[in-house]
Amino acid sequence: MSIALGEIRACLEGVIPGVMATCHADGTPNVAYVSQVFYADERHVAISFQFFNKTRQNILSNPYASVLVLHPYTAVFHRLEIRYLRTETSGALFESMKAQLAGIASHTGMAGVFKLLGADVYEVLSIERLEGERLPAPEPRCGLLGAVRRASERLSRCTSMDELLNAALAVLSDHLGVTHAMVLMLDAQTQRLYTVASAGYATSGVGSEIEMGDGVIGVAARERTPVRIMHMTNAYLYSRAVRRAVRADAPGVPLDTHIPYPGLPEPHSQMAVPILSAGRLLGVIFVESPRELQFDFEDEDVLVAIAGYLGATMDLMQSAADLSEGAAPAPVPLPPAAGAALKVRHYAANRSVFINEGYLIKGVAGAIFWKLVNDFARSGRTEFTNRELRLDPAIGLPDVSDNLEARLVLLQRRLREHGPDVRIEKTGRGRFRLLVHRPIELQDVPA
Repeated sequence: MSIALGEIRACLEGVIPGVMATCHADGTPNVAYVSQVFYADERHVAISFQFFNKTRQNILSNPYASVLVLHPYTAVFHRLEIRYLRTETSGALFESMKAQLAGIASHTGMAGVFKLLGADVYEVLSIERLEGERLPAPEPRCGLLGAVRRASERLSRCTSMDELLNAALAVLSDHLGVTHAMVLMLDAQTQRLYTVASAGYATSGVGSEIEMGDGVIGVAARERTPVRIMHMTNAYLYSRAVRRAVRADAPGVPLDTHIPYPGLPEPHSQMAVPILSAGRLLGVIFVESPRELQFDFEDEDVLVAIAGYLGATMDLMQSAADLSEGAAPAPVPLPPAAGAALKVRHYAANRSVFINEGYLIKGVAGAIFWKLVNDFARSGRTEFTNRELRLDPAIGLPDVSDNLEARLVLLQRRLREHGPDVRIEKTGRGRFRLLVHRPIELQDVPA
């Protein structure tokens, strides 16, 4: 091909529907709009199969077709000659197209009509640029490789999980201009993602959960592939899904265990990239914007590179914290707890913890906090190690690969948001301290 498919990737972002011409084996032609012409690789595109219509009948009879696509910035048309190869009904390509189609459906008011039945994969035989007036092209972007380098350098200087998460969000803001972002970690036991860090929102949403497969975040995690939407979508579905999950898990526990999802009320661009290490899913980086067309395929490439470095660094930090403990810190004299007692209530059904009727945390992080405050109440103990948490059967970490450091950061941030009376702070490699400034009363509610 004289024109490479990569040169016209902006035409394949789903911004403007393509026009597809097919012909039946008996010679009957048909022209129709298609919702997506999706870039698969340098030789292939995928087109959404939603209805068994005339286009579909023609392709099954005669695999050759033409597709007209329009550049969203320059208004230049390109004609692709393509040949049908196969239909995929599962996997990363299908799930990415399904998520993007959901965004298009929401934007056009067709959410109840659009449903992806399959991803039709085509070989691109030729590409022709059509003559016509064109609009000025946007200035070419540069320095993205430098942004990846600066991001890796900044992340490599981090010495704690808390610092690493803050640095990751700062990198997105400083080098990619991302103003709304969050990092979510996978709980392998519940197969949910929990927010451990965020930036740009009125509330942090730390501790909010997303079900595997829900929205662009859940699909990116389940399929372990980036998912990008360039149009307006509805984020409120996340919160509704979380509340349903809470009812199913522990019907006797108050729904105050629901932490509101912090996303934008009207996002126009969203992208989710899985955080992977050694083939394992650790979590997801999610970015969004109130502007359309905010994230293109180059942003996706950069975010995938950053996510890969972040995943490897997380694994190294967790291994270092688990396998070796730093020297025990010098004892710190603490003033005696004073004031009204804090009522700490624990629900065994889902290991959720409340402090003075206010929800704090649940799950493994809730079990960790319950152990800490019980040890403190019994003996006044304040110094703890990662290793003992790993070995404590009452906590029940899912497996040795579970990111305990991330759970401790989550607990630390939730305590900070809850108030100044109870805190945890890192005191060295694999060590941390519990700080309690008021008397506590413990109540364990059995399942």
